[in-house]
Amino acid sequence: MRKVLLVCAAGMSTSLLMNKMREYATSIGYDIEVDAHPVSTVTEHGAEADVILLGPQIRFNLNKVKTLFPEKPVEAIDIQAYGTMNGEKVVTHVKDLLGD
Repeated sequence: MRKVLLVCAAGMSTSLLMNKMREYATSIGYDIEVDAHPVSTVTEHGAEADVILLGPQIRFNLNKVKTLFPEKPVEAIDIQAYGTMNGEKVVTHVKDLLGD
């Protein structure tokens, strides 16, 4: 099972995307666990994640989070995919990042 951590300012908007990602992953049989949390808790939740994705509104934190977790993929979510809550596009990107 792959673990994805979505982070945003308060964890609210990424919760919507989290549900869309779970739905799409289930539909294709991709074993994934997606959790959404505020960026202020990234140090608590990041270690167990395989990939960390930041909401576009907090992309200014990207280098800070990359420094905290240099051994794993850390990226900002594509703004168009985020704005349209395109779970398929984000899951596909996660699969590419992890080589799945």
